[in-house]
Amino acid sequence: MSQNQLKEKILNIISDSKTGVLSSVENNKPHSRYMTFFNDDLTLYTPSSSKTEKIEEIEKNPNVHILIGYENEGLGDSYLEISGTSKVNDSQELKDKLWNESFEHWFEGPNDPNYIILQIKPESIRLMNNNGEPPQELSL
Repeated sequence: MSQNQLKEKILNIISDSKTGVLSSVENNKPHSRYMTFFNDDLTLYTPSSSKTEKIEEIEKNPNVHILIGYENEGLGDSYLEISGTSKVNDSQELKDKLWNESFEHWFEGPNDPNYIILQIKPESIRLMNNNGEPPQELSL
């Protein structure tokens, strides 16, 4: 598979899969949780409260790992392993763009000061379990 085909496959998985696992580092150990993801090309975004442990963890160590794409259809499901760095993005324009009514469970609205966006810049992306092929890494 060419790098262009690989990138297209990766973008399809990211765009079709809104739930994944975000792992940050806490006391030199992984700390994982399910998150909702949005993307702009290969950059990922996930909403969060500014008052969570993950924000403190990312401020201390911005390295994160994401698993996304497994749809529980069987052992043949493709998924992605994404390693990258994360930072808080509290741009009101981005918060408005990503706002979803389902967030009302946690936030008062897109102007809630506790509502922030984590922005994840990938450093490596590996396509896993693609039709029995070995893992393939996208050159970034």
